Amino acid sequence: MTKLYLTIPCYNEELVLNDTAATLYNKYKELKEKSLITDDSRICFIDDGSEDKTWDIIKRLCNKNQLFCGIKLSKNKGHQNALLSGLMTLKDYADAVISIDADLQDDINAIDKMLIEYEKGADIVYGVRNKRTSDTFFKRFTAEGYYKILDKMGAKVIFNHADFRLMSKRALEAFAEFKEVNVFLRGIVPMIGFKSEIITYERLERMAGESKYSLKKMLALAWEGITSLSIRPIRFILGLGILSLLVSFGILIYTIVSLICGVAVAGWTSLMLSIWLLGGLQLLAMGILGEYIGKVYLETKHRPRYIIEEFINQ
Repeated sequence: MTKLYLTIPCYNEELVLNDTAATLYNKYKELKEKSLITDDSRICFIDDGSEDKTWDIIKRLCNKNQLFCGIKLSKNKGHQNALLSGLMTLKDYADAVISIDADLQDDINAIDKMLIEYEKGADIVYGVRNKRTSDTFFKRFTAEGYYKILDKMGAKVIFNHADFRLMSKRALEAFAEFKEVNVFLRGIVPMIGFKSEIITYERLERMAGESKYSLKKMLALAWEGITSLSIRPIRFILGLGILSLLVSFGILIYTIVSLICGVAVAGWTSLMLSIWLLGGLQLLAMGILGEYIGKVYLETKHRPRYIIEEFINQ
């Protein structure tokens, strides 16, 4: 049997937390009856600096039932860092840790398959959505396009996998060697290596409340993933520079021909086009380079990725 800990990042989840706890309690009871997990397995909620009563609910759950434990971060550090705090804290207590979101849109019945694959020797088991029929066309199109762009950029991630996964103690200890401040878990975990498996599931509707991932946050996470895992955007700038140089030669020839023919004034349009084109490319290049320089700046400071204010584990 496996000593299993669940790590569940929470941000303003007071509307859904009690239902989530009750559902997971029943699931753990079922797993124990199947002899898949030990009696000292736990469910850990991580409060990522919530502004509502999330931490009060977590404390009440912990005091009521020792199955639950809780981690409170000193301030909001974002989903990825909150998840990271759980993984790094719980690796010292568990044989394996499964990460899942508090809304339980990821099917908890897939946990059984994850544990079976772990018992067969897999150190990492990825939960992968088998379809996206419940998503809007825009979200489905952008999500699938994002995974394809990441792949083209040289960042290897698991297609249609978010952060629903099982990691063994050995995998977590290896993962702890990755010290970067700019964290993109779904891109870093595959770098560990070790034996891995994939199980598929159908994503469910959210039980209550609203998703905390706005379009702005999703775009920020997408950009974080690309710039944290690949340097191809910088190489793309080089390609744009070469292309601009070739276009400039063409404009030069056109300007000389216009001068010889006595219609130099007619080149005003091409001149303005060139200025705006080259100016835009330069600003784009400076922005991308600045993003990478900013990441280097943050990495050299070695600031803590999170600070745990309180840890309740009975």
